Amino acid sequence: MGMVDSWKNIFKNKNYKIVFFISFIILIVALIFYSKFLNFNESRNGVSFEDPYLSWFSPLNVTWFTFTLIYGGIIFGIVNLIQYPKHFLIAIQTYALIVIIRIIAMNALPLDPPPHTIPLIDPFVQLFGSGKILMKDLFFSGHTATMFMFFLTAPTKKLKYIFFVGVLLIGGAVLIQHTHYSVDVIAAPFFAYGCYRLAVLFDFKFLWNVYSAKKEITTR
Repeated sequence: MGMVDSWKNIFKNKNYKIVFFISFIILIVALIFYSKFLNFNESRNGVSFEDPYLSWFSPLNVTWFTFTLIYGGIIFGIVNLIQYPKHFLIAIQTYALIVIIRIIAMNALPLDPPPHTIPLIDPFVQLFGSGKILMKDLFFSGHTATMFMFFLTAPTKKLKYIFFVGVLLIGGAVLIQHTHYSVDVIAAPFFAYGCYRLAVLFDFKFLWNVYSAKKEITTR
């Protein structure tokens, strides 16, 4: 079955269509609010501390490696997930929850960057955005959480292996550059997994469980 046929079949489920569009809207709204929050967050006074792990080595600028990996991973993940509508929906919901939880976490725990950080300058923000360098987008690591989200929602074992390596590389890269504290990276997979489980439980209870029950009734 091709990708188009998969989407045609899944969109026959009215509940899926409703949940999909609501989830997509929530994600867009969350991202818009997130961008505004980041500007507010940069103006706040935060706390800074000596990370016992970062003190083991001096920072190294690996900005282009990091963004090549993260943007390449996002494109690769979407291209693969879009062929599996159920996985794609869970990914949208998980990422929306990650964005929302990051806003809550950063608001509750304002941090200043590590003392010897090298700014992680997003080339796309510089070209197409405001050009503002974000330094306090810290707890927890969004790059690591995003890559781990793709690991969790990957539809095959081969893809899971690829994204797991991506998690290790992204986590290592932001630490090498002292962009994040080690706790930001360590905590990210746990937050991402929690968001993923919430998405899965929601879809099973309010979408697939209902859909399966309807199919069972209609086939009797």
